Amino acid sequence: MVFKKGKKMKQEEEDKIVGDLNWDGLHRPRIYYAMATTFCGLFLSVLDGSICNVALPSIAQQLHVSSSDSIWIVNSFQLIIMMTLLPFSSMGERWGYKQVYLRGVVVFTIGSLLCALSHNLPLLVVSRVFQGFGASMIMSVNTSLIKLIYPKHRLGEGVGLNATVVAIASVTGPTLAAAILSFASWPWLFAINVPVGIATFILGRKYLPDNAVRRLGHRFNWKEALLNAATFGLFIGCVEAYSHDVPVRWVLCGVVLLAVVAAFYVRMQLGERYPMLPFDLLKIPIFSMSVMTSILSFTAQMMSLVAMPFLLVNTFHYDAVGTGLLMTSWPLVIVFVAPLAA
Repeated sequence: MVFKKGKKMKQEEEDKIVGDLNWDGLHRPRIYYAMATTFCGLFLSVLDGSICNVALPSIAQQLHVSSSDSIWIVNSFQLIIMMTLLPFSSMGERWGYKQVYLRGVVVFTIGSLLCALSHNLPLLVVSRVFQGFGASMIMSVNTSLIKLIYPKHRLGEGVGLNATVVAIASVTGPTLAAAILSFASWPWLFAINVPVGIATFILGRKYLPDNAVRRLGHRFNWKEALLNAATFGLFIGCVEAYSHDVPVRWVLCGVVLLAVVAAFYVRMQLGERYPMLPFDLLKIPIFSMSVMTSILSFTAQMMSLVAMPFLLVNTFHYDAVGTGLLMTSWPLVIVFVAPLAA
């Protein structure tokens, strides 16, 4: 009885939230600088997810690699983001969203510089992996920072502006890539991130707020983070292995390993008080259906956006500028349709 009482008191102590419980955002003019900082980081992260698509044929030709191998320039970036987005978000709750964001800007900026200096495909892919870690750190805490920056009665405005930045970055990517490639080589696609990244870090260090509250006893679970990364990494790895004609027995071994790791991960998540993967939300039919719809829609769009430059360049013989302008029409339509859908 005493043991149960002590355990309950300890649990209540761990659930205790300390800090400024009445926090209601920043005030002018600091709020403007803070939002500009979050917009810059998010813009760079989204931009680099699409800016390479237009340049893939040119990069493949200059590095003397096949079109299928050059896809890894995009895949490595997206894969790392998917593997680490949830762990970095959890890390932000534990160590501070501002700290994770600023470190993400540093990693992303260094990764951009390494990409610009890469002279072969393996080095470029490794640099993109490094850049992906930074982009994941930025994206994982971006919305949480908006909740700290904006007053509660204007939170919807902040989220809306955030979505607008994502749309603008998606539209800008192909056009900006086409403009740069019209007078410079592909390394400049990454080099332009460096001065913007430095300016973003300086602004963020001065104007971004620290976490208003924190939960006592909430610790970052490294085992959970590694299992999360392994589950998503194995899933994409099996798909990539099959698409690159890897022997079936190796693909099957990967699928079996994926099933074991995923089962262990799900079992761990179901027993956690604060899981990285919110299974309680996935039990809600409308939420789970929305998530599945988003995943399928995003997958279809990314497949088209990655394949389209090769179709336009190799089959229809467009140059980089024409390819970029044609590809801009897709995200440009999203900018106008998104408000109607909301």
